[in-house]
Amino acid sequence: MRTSIWLVRHGQTELNRARRYQSRTNSPLTPFGERQAAALAGRLRRIPFRACVLSPELRAQTTAETIMGERAAAFFEDARWAETAQGAWEGMTYAEVRAQFPYEVAARFADPLHGRAAAGESLAEVATRVSEAWRTLLGQFPGGRVLVVTNATPIQLVLCMLSGMPPTLHWR
Repeated sequence: MRTSIWLVRHGQTELNRARRYQSRTNSPLTPFGERQAAALAGRLRRIPFRACVLSPELRAQTTAETIMGERAAAFFEDARWAETAQGAWEGMTYAEVRAQFPYEVAARFADPLHGRAAAGESLAEVATRVSEAWRTLLGQFPGGRVLVVTNATPIQLVLCMLSGMPPTLHWR
């Protein structure tokens, strides 16, 4: 039997709805985000997941618990699946970031792989830890079905990695 990995992004949060940068902040799911998680739980209800790996944020935990329901599968929190640390940009809108950190924004656009917010992570750093998490996952659950509840950027980076695209194209 081959390993089957299901990548799921958490449901919508209050900060998502407000279009604010969100990484380590524990913004709760909105009612819509709760409905998203419940709908996915219904779609995946017959899949016998062996394990659930999740990023440490509350939004991922809430989504994972909703999807997994009463399954007897083990839960494993792995910080390598966390969203890109936004540092000084955390909780701000893009317009606020552009106004307060114009040089950092310019640097990030000039070098999308290595540009970062002050006290934040670069895309290269995130790609490295997500790649490590992916390799660990493949070795940890051979032949099993695994649910990974994470964030947009880690999922996009796995898709880039699997399709041979550079990480800088993760938004495509």
